[in-house]
Amino acid sequence: MSAVLITGPPGCGKTTLIRRAVAELSVTAAGFYTEEIRLPAGRHGSAGHREGFALVTLDGRRATLASVRIHGPHHVSKYGVDLEALETVGLPALKNADAKLLVIDEIGKMELLSPRFQEAVMRALDGATPLLASIMISRHPFADTVKSRDDIRLINLRPENRKSALGQVVTALREVLR
Repeated sequence: MSAVLITGPPGCGKTTLIRRAVAELSVTAAGFYTEEIRLPAGRHGSAGHREGFALVTLDGRRATLASVRIHGPHHVSKYGVDLEALETVGLPALKNADAKLLVIDEIGKMELLSPRFQEAVMRALDGATPLLASIMISRHPFADTVKSRDDIRLINLRPENRKSALGQVVTALREVLR
């Protein structure tokens, strides 16, 4: 097994699980995660609306991956996707030679618009450094190929296993990291 992949519906906690696992493992990690970009809450206490998604590298760089304000050729739902941000900020974050663990959050519709991203995922899966990643639950030719590999462990995050999933991920990665 070279990788632990977490799947589940949007909003189930994949990113939170990945961040907690990386913190608990206490190893040098490289890569990135995504987080929501929300407008501030309204004057009357209403929750802020999601405007897009930021790409955040584990070494602290940030870029806007997708936003309702991006107008261009690449879209997923109402969000314009900035492939240049992914390719110039996210992909270089996967090339830390000192890393003991690579992190990709996530292998999803937005990211898969980039052939360079797909190539980077395959290099990560075929490389010597263990990979922790989240991957879309929906069907997609590339994602389905990744999920069907014999050398990955796929953990389906659901409400009923949310508490035990962190332990499963950390245990699986500790075995690989030995």
